[in-house]
Amino acid sequence: MITITGTLSKAWLAKEIGVSFDRDYYFEPMKRHAVDVRCNEYAAATFPDLPLFYGEANLTQLEHYSTNQVLIGGIQPNMILGILLGAKLVCPCDKDADISPACMAGCNASDLVEPEKLLDSEFVHTCDSQIRNLKGNGNNLRPIPPFFWDTSGRVTFHGVLTTAQKLFGEQIFMDMVTQPRVCHEIMQWIVRVYILLARHFSEIADIGITGVHVGECSACMISAEMFEKFIVSVTSQIGKEFGPLRFHSCGNITHLIESTAKIRNLHSLDLSGETPVGRVRDVTGETMPISIMPRVGDMEAESFQPILDWAQATIAENKAGELHINFHLEPGYNLEAVKKLYEYVSSRQDGG
Repeated sequence: MITITGTLSKAWLAKEIGVSFDRDYYFEPMKRHAVDVRCNEYAAATFPDLPLFYGEANLTQLEHYSTNQVLIGGIQPNMILGILLGAKLVCPCDKDADISPACMAGCNASDLVEPEKLLDSEFVHTCDSQIRNLKGNGNNLRPIPPFFWDTSGRVTFHGVLTTAQKLFGEQIFMDMVTQPRVCHEIMQWIVRVYILLARHFSEIADIGITGVHVGECSACMISAEMFEKFIVSVTSQIGKEFGPLRFHSCGNITHLIESTAKIRNLHSLDLSGETPVGRVRDVTGETMPISIMPRVGDMEAESFQPILDWAQATIAENKAGELHINFHLEPGYNLEAVKKLYEYVSSRQDGG
């Protein structure tokens, strides 16, 4: 089966309808809910013939999105850990938020606090209070806590390497070579914190955990040997705890497919268009669900032919497996190419 959906980026919405994704958007739940509803109303009115909605790219699922959901602490996972460790949230207002870089640069594993102490942070207390208030006010709104993005119960984390890079900076790559024991300790700590926080917010919000998404965006920068040494075992801990596990990387991980397949409770893959689906099918067979995002260059091209060429090759390589194409609409993308992509995928759904 082949399906397709797209999300609207914050940059697109800021440009087209003047939405400001300021600090209040992230910390005032009712303002966020109003903005999210407005953005989705715009999507429905402007793109009635496209499966487009507003949600976090690769994370919010259209089939589990509800207009009565209210995201509380809806910030990317590794950024939440940064905030808990003293980083500042940076809100450009017209694009995705970020945090001040490398808040743990120069620190060692011995400088990491016990995960349980993070539950006493201002961020966690604020989110807990907002969740409880929303649950108790008698309206029809449903709080979606940190690390969750819709009503499905799927929890989301960044991978341990991607998180370590955000917290410690680029030095982490050198440390993996020169101080492997320290890096193992740091990555184990990251997993412990993620699991603790996910269970905490799941209980507070009364939302059961049905699976997990792990976004290891930095994985494409290391070898298969390093991936197996540092990533597979700790990611398998997450899969054991919360599986089924969806593994994501937005870079080319062709060289990591065999290693990725060793992750425990791996259920699906979420890939960049740079990673050939044929190679994935060679390793995983046709039963592994795959979602894939088209290449940025094809979406920006003046002609729609590059995206059609990519889609045709991808679908052919996929054989008979379950394939979902997801795209994130950014300023500068060729809308005609987006429409042609949707038309082509729809024709294949109908057996064309």
